[in-house]
Amino acid sequence: MPQENDPYWGLPDPQIKPEFYASTATKRLLAWFIDFAAISAICVVILPFTAFLALFIFPVLYLVVGFFYRVITISNGSATPGMRFMAIELRTREGARLDRTLALLHTLGYTLSTSMVLVQLASMALMATTPRGQGLSDLILGTTAINRSNHL
Repeated sequence: MPQENDPYWGLPDPQIKPEFYASTATKRLLAWFIDFAAISAICVVILPFTAFLALFIFPVLYLVVGFFYRVITISNGSATPGMRFMAIELRTREGARLDRTLALLHTLGYTLSTSMVLVQLASMALMATTPRGQGLSDLILGTTAINRSNHL
């Protein structure tokens, strides 16, 4: 039973049901590699349609494709394909899946944190040390990654 003052009342308590949070930081890292490969492949497919001119701005192309990839996939299932493969998904503090607005904000937070090395390192440290494995944007938005279950 959730505590009255627990802001994450809709999620399993990590002390009582640690299986929901087991290895989520590692799974998020592995999911990131899968998503990196998928986004890179999409960018490579796009290149010929730009007469290969996008090679000159490939980092910008990757950033734009990655942003839309994350917003669309997270808003349509609360997880990127990499997260789905690793059997994790994002949830709100109430236990709900992320909607389009929250997916957009989460992706914006992720994008901003990856653009600053110290912020990204802090976020990774938080994922490895907080009870729910939350990164910086997760803490700000009240989201967390949990192991997928049919019980929520």
